Amino acid sequence: MSEPVPPVEPAEGWAVLHLFCTVGPAADGEAVSSAVKHAEAGDHQVVPFAVLGHKADLGFMALGPDLWRLQAFQRDLQDAGLGLADSYLSLTEVSEYAAGVPDKARQARLYPTLPPEGMPAFCFYPMSKRRDVDRNWYTLAYEERLELMYEHGRVGRTFAGRVLQLVTGSTGIDDFEWAVSLFAVRPDDLKECVHTMRFDAASAHYAEFGPFVTGLIAPLAEVLRRVGLG
Repeated sequence: MSEPVPPVEPAEGWAVLHLFCTVGPAADGEAVSSAVKHAEAGDHQVVPFAVLGHKADLGFMALGPDLWRLQAFQRDLQDAGLGLADSYLSLTEVSEYAAGVPDKARQARLYPTLPPEGMPAFCFYPMSKRRDVDRNWYTLAYEERLELMYEHGRVGRTFAGRVLQLVTGSTGIDDFEWAVSLFAVRPDDLKECVHTMRFDAASAHYAEFGPFVTGLIAPLAEVLRRVGLG
């Protein structure tokens, strides 16, 4: 019998795996429930959501310290008959532009408790900073980048109580540089937040966005019922 594989964990924070799944004829709702229950052991969390549109049927935002645990969850969902339409891997982080935040806020970014209560509307998208010849984020001086991100943060804070944003880092481990997960009270809160924040200079001049996936968060049994597995 082989020895257990030791956990693979970030030095700080958690890994975050978004899985966007399809329901086929072989899908087994009880097996999916078992996969989620097993994945949630220890410090790990799983947020299930039903997806609107053609990109997937349902999704899971799984987060916790051990990448092997997240990989096992992915495998267990596939063994339960779900197809994997898309995925995204990132790590929780405290931005270099937020180094002075209070410890409580720092801990909330590195070790969040999800989903937030009363926010069933959800969307996910990846993004990067532009590196064009005439608009290259990485050639700006740190002070200029810091000022732009302060402005970006001020705009975001106007949506406190309506939208919770979790930005996780994915440079070097997935196609974009960050993953953005938005939780909102209403779907139009998502729309207004993203629209408003695109007007500040950090976004208007330097942001590149990937595809959006929108879903509805509910207890797992309800999500499975809504996609025909309950």
